[in-house]
Amino acid sequence: MIIHTVINLFRYTDYVITTMQKRILLTNDDGVNSDGLWAAYEALTPFGDVMVCAPATQQSAVGRSISIFEPIRASQVMHNGKVAYAVGGTPTDSVIIGLHALKWNPDIVVSGINIGENLSYESIMTSGTVGAALEASNQGVFGVAFSLQVEDQGDKFGHSLFSSDMFIGVKRVISEIMCQIFQNGFPLNVDVINVNIPSRIQGGYKITHLAEKLFVTGVEERLDPRGRPYYWINGPLIKDAKEGTDVHAIAQGEISVTPITLDCTAYSGKESLKQTLAGLLS
Repeated sequence: MIIHTVINLFRYTDYVITTMQKRILLTNDDGVNSDGLWAAYEALTPFGDVMVCAPATQQSAVGRSISIFEPIRASQVMHNGKVAYAVGGTPTDSVIIGLHALKWNPDIVVSGINIGENLSYESIMTSGTVGAALEASNQGVFGVAFSLQVEDQGDKFGHSLFSSDMFIGVKRVISEIMCQIFQNGFPLNVDVINVNIPSRIQGGYKITHLAEKLFVTGVEERLDPRGRPYYWINGPLIKDAKEGTDVHAIAQGEISVTPITLDCTAYSGKESLKQTLAGLLS
């Protein structure tokens, strides 16, 4: 498997060096020092110039939150000899700063590799990783989000547990998908491509649609030292869903690729809404 992966990486690298030199803005929601971000950087550099502009700190589950009531600072930092910009804000802030303050004019924005899957309606509405890609599209730039499944949710914030070898298959996926996008063009009527990669790749690529939920929502109540209650939102993962969904693909060890749109209009519900508001409409 590792030998196959390395061959693929060399094959795609040779292709992109000779035919494609793109400008890529790379961001995430796990923070500028995330192992996943820099694994993505390694997979993307053969395609051209990559600028890293990402939150200075962990910003998971902030969705498309934007900082409008406080100033945003962007500091140039070094990571293993590479220049990056650490933004004191959200993933959406990072995209906006990269595009409009740092004046980077990318062909595409890539968000990830997120440590933890971003599947279902539930997850993409809160995901900072997907939120950054959506913001890119909102700003007129193609967006792709990459997320890696974790088998233990405790690993979500334990980035030091991930060795470079663990990202070999993930980097192959990024290389293959980005090569196809640059070669064939971004798909029509799609605002964001949401890619989820199983922790153990056991199948191929699947075009999927969003499942309804990823978690069984729960709340755990605890008491502080003074006896006052406080709460943790928690709940187990939903292990599988209907065939054709992103959750099901990951459960089968397949790579889920889901087309996402910015337009949240429920077109099929317009007639029903007219009936509901019949007494108000002229």
